[in-house]
Formats: sequence, structure tokens, C-alpha cells
Amino acid sequence: MTRDMNRLKVVLAETKRTNRWLAEQLGKDEATVSKWCTNTSQPSLETLFQIAECLDVHVQELISKDKKYDSE
Repeated sequence: MTRDMNRLKVVLAETKRTNRWLAEQLGKDEATVSKWCTNTSQPSLETLFQIAECLDVHVQELISKDKKYDSE
């Protein structure tokens, strides 16, 4: 079972930004950003902070929470 490690796709939608826009901001390939959005691969910690800065969100908002542990 694969776990979603990041919420990048959700946060991009919430901020009305596209994969292409983010790729341009970071100087990355659009395919790379797409892999992050589908959780096929993960950005480095440094890149995660750059993404948060571009989207004007806290880095914690980009990281998934495991819902099953929230109620414990």
C-alpha cells in the first residue's frame, strides 16, 4: 500500500496554481513536479521549503497527516 507523503496536489488546487507554474518558479521540469503531485517521488527537504515559499504556505501544510493517528 502506498501512502501519500505530501499534499502538494491539494495545496496547488487550494492556491489556484498549476504544476507548470510551480515548475517555472522552481526551475524544475514539469514532469518532476507531476511526480511530486502524484507521490511517485518526493521533493528534497530544501525543495519542500522552496515550494512552501512559492505558495506562501507553511511547509507543514505540504506534508500529509496520517488520519488514523489523529484521534489517538
